[in-house]
Amino acid sequence: MKNLPIGIQTFQKIRDKKENYIYIDKTDLAYNLITKEGGYFFLSRPRRFGKSLFLDTLKDIFEGKKELFEGLYIYNKWDWKTTYPVIKISFGAGVVKSITDIDDTIQELIENNERRLKLDCTDNSKHKKCLSELIRTAYEKYNQKVVVLVDEYDKPILDNITDKELSKEVRDRLKNIYSVIKESDQYLKFAMLTGVSKFSKVSLFSGLNNLEDISLDEGYATICGYTHNDVKESFNERLDGVDLDELKKWYNGYNFLGEGVYNPFDILLFFSKGKIYSHYWFETGSPSFLIQLLKEQRYYLPNLENLYMSETDISSFDVDDIKIETLLFQTGYLTIQEVRTRFNQRIFKLSYPNLEVRTALNERIYRYLLTNNILQKNPIFDAIEFKDMKQFEKAIYQVFATLPYNSYTKNDMHHYEGYYANIIYSYLSGLGIEFIAEDTTNLGRIDLTIATPDMSQVYIIEFKVVENKNRNGKALEQIKEKKYHEKYLNKAEEIVIIGIEFSKKDRNICKFEWEKIV
Repeated sequence: MKNLPIGIQTFQKIRDKKENYIYIDKTDLAYNLITKEGGYFFLSRPRRFGKSLFLDTLKDIFEGKKELFEGLYIYNKWDWKTTYPVIKISFGAGVVKSITDIDDTIQELIENNERRLKLDCTDNSKHKKCLSELIRTAYEKYNQKVVVLVDEYDKPILDNITDKELSKEVRDRLKNIYSVIKESDQYLKFAMLTGVSKFSKVSLFSGLNNLEDISLDEGYATICGYTHNDVKESFNERLDGVDLDELKKWYNGYNFLGEGVYNPFDILLFFSKGKIYSHYWFETGSPSFLIQLLKEQRYYLPNLENLYMSETDISSFDVDDIKIETLLFQTGYLTIQEVRTRFNQRIFKLSYPNLEVRTALNERIYRYLLTNNILQKNPIFDAIEFKDMKQFEKAIYQVFATLPYNSYTKNDMHHYEGYYANIIYSYLSGLGIEFIAEDTTNLGRIDLTIATPDMSQVYIIEFKVVENKNRNGKALEQIKEKKYHEKYLNKAEEIVIIGIEFSKKDRNICKFEWEKIV
């Protein structure tokens, strides 16, 4: 049985026959890319998706390490006799916390390439000049055009995204460096930048506007990540007892306008940890900044289930104009579900890629944005499983009874239905309960619909905020007036309609009503 290449980003190590690691062949896509006209490319993918390994694969191809590619697609297609000097820059290691840090990091990266290529810069005090000189002298020494590979190009900016002034300074430092690539065109064979986010060309790439963005190119949709077929073939020996549909529901679903893919880190950890479903990828990052933005913008969380954005909006952002939806997409918390064309423009429908992201993100939101509490799973699970409405009501009351007082201080969030809907939404999502938010009917939208997997029971829930507990009854009344339940009359064995009302004055549930329809 082949070994799992957990955390390995070096192609040479993963292809070492003594190590016997699993490797998913991506050299067909690498070959298509390096023989493609143009030669300057950009790729955006979420963290832990295999960007670093792919760039290292390109490095070994251009350096002519033929022996590493035996048995792979590119082995008999590439001219291994011709080699190219490669300048490889990675900002993946460490955290940049100041301008001094970014200056030191750039300097160290340039010097590392100088040593590897056996070259010296005449003036190390000026990064742009030194990198430009490094490219030119590499070309002259090796009598061959140069390859430039930049990994995690945006990480120093993202490390400081909450500090606008510092992030702008870091951005400008990087912009100065990246402009060298365009200025050195006569000496370059190929260049590629990878990262999590895509900054606008105006802000970061104004000096490098000849990059071809392949992030949403159907032909390169699987350039990083594992396809379902990859998992079935390469992990065949480990699939005993694994429900492939369940595996797909948990970890597949990332869509870059082609075949959907799994995050490799999830698959590797799933098999390494005894085939236990858990939040492996999610726990490697900290979405605290995203959660803070959701809070500041009073974001209505159910919108994340059914979000539409233009191609421009999902493609790029800047530190001066941070769109939370764009960041959620680029960082992997949302993915493309559908593409529509309206008035000659592509519109993208976004939602969570899979169960891991949906449950983990909302559990974190519930705990750190809305409450200080750990999710209590059993009461609501038991209520739904045993069709116990008294237990259901008690569980919902408990959620709001434990909200910390500071959730209300210095703001008027409790005046809005969206605040209470967010709490219920994040609570249920964090538990992994499947439901439909903003469920569309021919007469309006149901706030929340919960259906058991066998459709034995459907809960239709409406939220209302009222002035005080003496003016209530509106939520259940609206369900009846709009006849929301009729959507499920021929689908569910039993339908329960629920009206939940919140008092602005008491800042809590003031009425919980329910009725069985069928």
